[in-house]
Amino acid sequence: MARGFESKSVADQQEASQAPPARADVVPAERKTLELARADVEQRLRTATHGGHREMLQRALKALDADIAKR
Repeated sequence: MARGFESKSVADQQEASQAPPARADVVPAERKTLELARADVEQRLRTATHGGHREMLQRALKALDADIAKR
């Protein structure tokens, strides 16, 4: 009987090692990174004075908002 449980345990371990990694932990980390990047761009936009630089930062902000909305 103990052998049956041992075989089941080994089979479960092999199956778990072949399964794709859980994305539940990765998605919040990616979202947090995007939110931090957005805060950085927002801060830079507040202090930017050159028109071209401001436009570039505004485009970056829109792109980050789109990426955050996907998650």
